[in-house]
Amino acid sequence: MSLPSLNQDQIKKMILSGFGFVFLLYIYFTFFLGPLNKSRQAAQAAIADVQHKIDTSKGEMAKTANLERQAKDMTAHFAALKALNPEGAPIAWFPPRIKGFFADQQIDKVMARLEGTTSFKEADLPGWTKYDWLIDLPRTDYASLGQAIAALENREPLLCIRKLNIHLTAQEPQFQQVTIAATTAIEKR
Repeated sequence: MSLPSLNQDQIKKMILSGFGFVFLLYIYFTFFLGPLNKSRQAAQAAIADVQHKIDTSKGEMAKTANLERQAKDMTAHFAALKALNPEGAPIAWFPPRIKGFFADQQIDKVMARLEGTTSFKEADLPGWTKYDWLIDLPRTDYASLGQAIAALENREPLLCIRKLNIHLTAQEPQFQQVTIAATTAIEKR
């Protein structure tokens, strides 16, 4: 099989068709496919950026939901702590409360007296005051005292025992005299 011979006019047409085809490919890749690829890459970059923002937002939403839950819990906890302080001057209600508490623990003749008050220095607690109390237990034993102190700290979350003095009595060695120095946080009213 032999190839037909082409004349000069046909060769020129073939060369021009080849140039036209190359030119057409150049125009296609430069003016159509190039911008299309750039547009696609820009769209993919924008999608990746939006996806990153969505992921970040989901994390922030989770943190916000957690903070809202904590705020509700803390608000409820704060309200419960405020409810521990009845109306009136603390000097009127705190000593009877302590006397009743220790009476429930089978420790009698308890006396609580105010030693002093100071305002909190923390900016977060401007409406609260520290009350320093001395609680005298003239006759108790070690076991009852230990149980009573543990129960007191669990029952009164705003009370902090600062100092504990225990003295033996010569007349009754099985009993001790105890002085508890405690601080309470009480809301100003």
